[in-house]
Amino acid sequence: MRKLPEDKLLIATHNKGKLTEFQSLLAPYVKKIVSAGALGLPEPEETGQTFYDNAFIKAKAAGEATGIPSLADDSGLCVNALGGKPGVLSARWAHDAGSFPVAMQRLHEALKESKDRTAFFVCSLVLFWPDGQSISVEGRCDGALVWPMRGTGGHGYDPIFQPLGEMRTFAEMEASEKDNESHRGRALRALAEMFSQK
Repeated sequence: MRKLPEDKLLIATHNKGKLTEFQSLLAPYVKKIVSAGALGLPEPEETGQTFYDNAFIKAKAAGEATGIPSLADDSGLCVNALGGKPGVLSARWAHDAGSFPVAMQRLHEALKESKDRTAFFVCSLVLFWPDGQSISVEGRCDGALVWPMRGTGGHGYDPIFQPLGEMRTFAEMEASEKDNESHRGRALRALAEMFSQK
């Protein structure tokens, strides 16, 4: 079993909000973290049908381009009343809408006739080594959508997502609190636990 790269790890993202979360969650394990955005790497086209597929595409592209072990995630919001949408298209929905606030407004409007507000976030992580080996883990956080938007923290759909057992949205939580609850935090802890097993 390989060790988690302790000296240097490339996070294959151009998303500053995601990078901040990764830096916080990985601080106990990795000495130096660099991002694809900071290195000016191009963003590969995410053509996968699953969260894993897209995470692998991003991790592989970054690892092969730099020769640095690369960690990528693909994550999204899955709304049960909408058949799991936006799912792997979560970022694209926001891009097509022009912004996340507009995308959240559209989600709210799509759910007006539905009493089912349950939803969940998924995060698929892929760690890719330049020699072609990789491992993957997944994290999930269940909850419900609320309206109106609440909170100014976090990023993406956080202002309308209230995790199970909480009265606050992700955007109303301190970063450390969100890390404990979030799909990304759970996936990264699963990754760390994988490397700690004997």
